Formats: sequence, structure tokens, C-alpha cells
Amino acid sequence: MIKHIVMWKLKDSHNGETKSEITENVKNMLHGLTSKISEIKELEVGINFNSSEAAFDVVLYSVFDSKEDLDVYQKHPEHLNVAGYISEVRTERAVVDYDC
Repeated sequence: MIKHIVMWKLKDSHNGETKSEITENVKNMLHGLTSKISEIKELEVGINFNSSEAAFDVVLYSVFDSKEDLDVYQKHPEHLNVAGYISEVRTERAVVDYDC
């Protein structure tokens, strides 16, 4: 089983969207992938409430059966669409993939 965890710090605004709107868009877009990409076994999106400067704004926790399934997910057009939006609205990104 593969765990894929990604965290993002988001911009304060983007194309007229507030940080709160950006955060909700990211959350909704990521959740929407579960009905479009069958390789996703579990997916959870968390919105940070910690005010520390070290804290990230959004975290994605997802589970896949194999590295191959993770690869399919990462190359899937629906994922690439969401990733494109997130790359426009983020300032930092951290990722961890591990097998358990």
C-alpha cells in the first residue's frame, strides 16, 4: 500500500480569489478526483487551523494499492488539471510518498 501526502502553502489571493476561496477550491477539486480516478483508494483533504509560520495551509492524504497506481494517478488528465490550478495558487509544496 502506497501513501501519498502533499502539503501546500497558498497565496493570499489569485485572480480575484481570496485565500479562503482558493483553499475551498483546492479542497473541492481534490475531493472531486475520487469519482474520476479509480486508482485512488482513499483521499482526505485537511485545512490547517494552526497559526504557526511553519504550518502549511492544505494537506492531501491519499492511498493507492501500488506505485504503478500512484503513477497512473499522477499522469491522469483530471489530476493534471487540478495540479495546474494548485501550481498557480501555491507558494510552497512538500511531498512524501512511502510504502507500508
